[in-house]
Amino acid sequence: MHTAMNEIGFYTLAGAPRSPRDLLDEVRAAEAMGIGACFISERMNIKEAATLSGAVGAISERIGIATAATNHNTRHPLVTAAYASTMHFLTEGRFSLGLGRGIPRMFDAMGLAHITTAQLEDFVALMRRLWRGETVVGHDGPCGRFPALRLDAAFDEHIPITFTAFGPNSLAFGGRACDAVVLHTFFTDETTQRCVRTVKQAAEQAGRDPAHVRVWSCFATIGDHLPEPVRLKKTVGRMATYLQAYGDLMVRTNDWDPAVLARFRADPLVATFPGAIDQLADTEQLEHVATLIPEEWLAPAASGTPQQCVAAIQHQLDLGCDGVILHGASPDDLAPIVEAYRAARRSDAYDDLPANPGGAR
Repeated sequence: MHTAMNEIGFYTLAGAPRSPRDLLDEVRAAEAMGIGACFISERMNIKEAATLSGAVGAISERIGIATAATNHNTRHPLVTAAYASTMHFLTEGRFSLGLGRGIPRMFDAMGLAHITTAQLEDFVALMRRLWRGETVVGHDGPCGRFPALRLDAAFDEHIPITFTAFGPNSLAFGGRACDAVVLHTFFTDETTQRCVRTVKQAAEQAGRDPAHVRVWSCFATIGDHLPEPVRLKKTVGRMATYLQAYGDLMVRTNDWDPAVLARFRADPLVATFPGAIDQLADTEQLEHVATLIPEEWLAPAASGTPQQCVAAIQHQLDLGCDGVILHGASPDDLAPIVEAYRAARRSDAYDDLPANPGGAR
């Protein structure tokens, strides 16, 4: 088993897996390869985050684990607090509870209110109190009214909180209130640097050590050893799905041309497509969608030979990120890239990083 490289991570069950059991082999392979962190996304089908977290924790010994992300409003706060504390003790401190704002259209369909920054601030403070063993009586705040909440009076635990952030308010919240921030995929260099700066400045303004708030680049990693249809799905398909879900935010964040987004949305195939393009589109449809997305929008990614991918990954670290999630690929997909990364790794810069993706140096 290789030495853990805690500055790189991967998402288990990337895309649309056939079975959640696929993560068992993925996590074992990732840990053996030295990938330092396993991130868990959540979709309301066979990717419920608490169940997946427990499975990863049970079959692993050293890999860090973070949800990236679940939403605070889909579970009662006491359930979420107990989930995180259970994972914390199960993994001996390797777990970080990762939260996000979610997708407004999904909340509308579920009958849930949209998440606000005030709710997130209130919720994080509530989690911290419960994990310290406090009994919370008569809580009445933005995240809800709760007569009495308690986990265990003997607790005195710090469980890192990770926040998946996009816009400036989210980034600033992550910096002042959370332990780590996960950025979005397909961020330009300028956007990545600005986001890192926003997180670190917010931490400093809140009286925290900016170095203790880890910023993770979520970096599409699709080597040319993969078949072309697979690469198309993981680049064009994934970008198209982001544009379907929150295209305006993507365009505004990266300072892209909104007219391109308008043309994308107006395209007959896109406008009538019955679901997420990355999950349902065939190769011919993806080839058509590729004509709608500029090459420069897909350029912020690791592609080409393993050595070219490694150079792109290292560039994310040079931009100021503390870690890089090799996004959209399984450990098997990543094997030649991880091997090349290990050979070129600047180990002295990262050997003091803990396994927990939200853990401070």
